[in-house]
Amino acid sequence: MVVMGSIDILHAAAGLLVGALVGLTGVGGGSLMTPLLVLMFGVSAKTAVGTDLLFAAITKIAGSTVHGSRETVDWGIVRRLAAGSIPAALATLAALAWVGRIGQSAEHVILVALACLLALTAIAVAGRKWLFRHAHDFDAIRSRRRVVGGTVVLGALIGAAVSVSSVGAGAIGVTVLLMLYPRLQMARIVGSDITHAVPLALIAGTGHWIMGDVDAALLTNLLIGSIPGVVAGSYLSSHAPDRVLQPLLAAVLAVSSWQLFVKAYAPEKVKVEAIAPERAQGTR
Repeated sequence: MVVMGSIDILHAAAGLLVGALVGLTGVGGGSLMTPLLVLMFGVSAKTAVGTDLLFAAITKIAGSTVHGSRETVDWGIVRRLAAGSIPAALATLAALAWVGRIGQSAEHVILVALACLLALTAIAVAGRKWLFRHAHDFDAIRSRRRVVGGTVVLGALIGAAVSVSSVGAGAIGVTVLLMLYPRLQMARIVGSDITHAVPLALIAGTGHWIMGDVDAALLTNLLIGSIPGVVAGSYLSSHAPDRVLQPLLAAVLAVSSWQLFVKAYAPEKVKVEAIAPERAQGTR
C-alpha cells in the first residue's frame, strides 16, 4: 500500500473517473467505488466501505458547492431527505457498534438486493420519457403530503443502506427522486442528491473511522483524482441536456449493478488477490 505523501496513479485515476461520474449523475460514490476497491485493488470489504464513505463525503462537498453556485439544488428536497437519513444513519451505526459486524451471509443478501434494485433502476431511468409523459396521471393520484412523506422515508432507507454498505446515496436516491419528482430537471435532482449525501456520508464515514475502517493513505490518493473530477462533472451536468444525462445515468446504474453482482458472487480469492495482491497484503 502507498505511504502518506506519495501518489498512486491508479488510485488517483479511479478517483478521477468516479468523481466525474458523481458530478454528472450523482451516482458512483459507493455503487462504483466500493466494488472497484474490492475487486480491482484487493482492499478488504470493511476498509473499502469505511474509506469510500469519507471519500464520497469530501468529493461531494466539492460537487455540491458547484451545484449550489449554479442553482441546481432543491433545498426542500435536501431537508426532507436529511430528516430521514441522519437519524437512520445514527441508529444503524449504533446497532453496528452494539452487535458487531454483519455476517458474510447478511452482506451477501444486501449486495444481491442492491444489485437487483440497480438493474431495475437502470431500466426505469432509460424509460423516463414514458414516466414524464404520464406525469400528469401520477400527480393526479398523489398528494403533496405523500410526496413529502415518501421523500423522508427514502432518506431513512438511504441512511441505513449507506451506513452498512456505502451504497445507496446516489444509486437509490437519484432513482427514487426521479419517480417522486418526475417534472424536476435532471440536473436539479443530481444536485439535490449530491448535496444531501454530504452530511450523511460524513456521519457514516466518521462512525466507520472510529471503528478503525478507514485507510488514510488510500483516501488521500482517491481524493487527488476525485476533486477535479467531480468539479468538472458538476459543471458539465448543469449544461448537459437531459437527453444526454439520462442514458449516461442508466449506463452507470447498469455497470453498478453488474459490479455488485460480481462482488456478491466472486470467489473469496478473487476479492483478496484481485489485480494487485501486493496491495491486498498491505491493506488493513
